[in-house]
Amino acid sequence: MNNWAENIAVSNMWKIVLEERGYDVELMPVEKAALYEGLASGELDIGMEIWLPNTDKAHYERYEEEIDLRDTWYEGTDLALVVPSYVENVTSIEDLEANKDQFHSQIVGIEPGASIMGLTEEVIAEYGLSYELVGSSEPAMLAELQKSVESEEPIVVTLWKPHWAFAEMDLRLLEDPKNIYGDAENIYYAARQGLEEEQPEIVEWFDNFMLDDEQLGSLMAAIEEADSEAEGAQSWIDENRELIDEWTNTSK
Repeated sequence: MNNWAENIAVSNMWKIVLEERGYDVELMPVEKAALYEGLASGELDIGMEIWLPNTDKAHYERYEEEIDLRDTWYEGTDLALVVPSYVENVTSIEDLEANKDQFHSQIVGIEPGASIMGLTEEVIAEYGLSYELVGSSEPAMLAELQKSVESEEPIVVTLWKPHWAFAEMDLRLLEDPKNIYGDAENIYYAARQGLEEEQPEIVEWFDNFMLDDEQLGSLMAAIEEADSEAEGAQSWIDENRELIDEWTNTSK
């Protein structure tokens, strides 16, 4: 499980769904590189967050012969630099250099090993930005973003869709004329090699798994608003039994 909001949401949801069906499930928080290494070595069974064709390209090309890339579960992602909508005169990455003083020449990022961080380093170089990319974590970045929004201060962060932040705050994705962040992508899941033969039922369920914007948004919101990730996931599961039954063939 990567520490990204949508990954936390679907991983916790699937943990409960599998446990309800008699399986023992352990969630292991890892960074992207460790996710691929764990799948390739067989130490991990399933990784829910494989962004292709652009974001995870380097990781996937390194391990594609050693992992089992499966089906998409979300289509049409966005990676971007994002500012609050009240920030004036900044609608494109090209506008950042002329407005660097109001942002203190800083872009607030997430974990240094994340793919979006590497792409943002490319953005800084290609657009000639005099900015420092500050590595932190997704929770720390969101805390800085929320603090800035509450006080209506300028801030620029690395962010992506799908994410609950867009439902909670009025944000603007900056245009990327050079298309360094790439076109819209899809999120796949991957399994270790051999899992399909050992656990065909689970792999079939995960192959059936698909969420649209509204469904994923409601799941992330339920987890964000609950006292715990498990409580939020359980609440969403209880309200979406029919959908889950479709994935797990329970309705047949």
